[in-house]
Amino acid sequence: MSRRLNGKVALVTGSTTGIGEAIAKRFASEGARVMVHGLSKGEAEIVVGDIADKGGEADYIIGDLADANVCHELIDAVLKRFQGLDILVNNAAAIVRSDLDTTSSDLFDRTIAINVRAPLLLIQAAQQSLKKNRGAVLNIGSVNGYCGEKNQLAYAISKGALLTLSRNLADALGPDGVRVNHFNLGWVLTRNEYALKCSEGLPEDWPHKLPSSSAPSGRLIAPEEIANFALAFVESEGGPISGSVVDLEQYPMIGRNPPKEVH
Repeated sequence: MSRRLNGKVALVTGSTTGIGEAIAKRFASEGARVMVHGLSKGEAEIVVGDIADKGGEADYIIGDLADANVCHELIDAVLKRFQGLDILVNNAAAIVRSDLDTTSSDLFDRTIAINVRAPLLLIQAAQQSLKKNRGAVLNIGSVNGYCGEKNQLAYAISKGALLTLSRNLADALGPDGVRVNHFNLGWVLTRNEYALKCSEGLPEDWPHKLPSSSAPSGRLIAPEEIANFALAFVESEGGPISGSVVDLEQYPMIGRNPPKEVH
């Protein structure tokens, strides 16, 4: 039986953990050759090994996307290793906490560099191969891009900018056959998210004590569920759909009226 990404080459940034890892493994299970990217060689080797153990093909490259040169090096490495690129998933992100008083110029610049500039430079460097292969780009944003909480100022600004980048490049690259789509993710339970919330004072069993206003289904979204949607948006059977901004959350972010609960 033919797999959905047979013969395709995919680069997934930030794919040594969490959502990116789930996407990389899902794509590999469907026949894609995957370039894994992250900051930890040890974590990258584990992901590549897991893919190989299940019969997939993958390699990895380590680099900090805050460095503009790394973006070009990453695309060069993919083209050298796999002789082309069909799918680019811009998943890597700096997830930072800051408000109006704590958003320093250095923090702001690094957040924008990783969350906005890097996706732009990666698409720029990969555009010839993407055009040749009539490829697909998927940018992983956040519902916080609509406004975010008060302690997510720099992060929210960056995700709002990424959304605009997605729509602009979908319009610009559409005539060349390159599709650009965008996910605004809600609350996803990854290892890093679990650790972050614990570091911010939540108890170890916090995922099991969520209010219905945050998780109407009774649980958070799993990374593997995001990966399933990602597959649908990058495979060729998705047709010419481009410029879509899809909120993957348990409730509508815009116009939401959460229940007024009395305890």
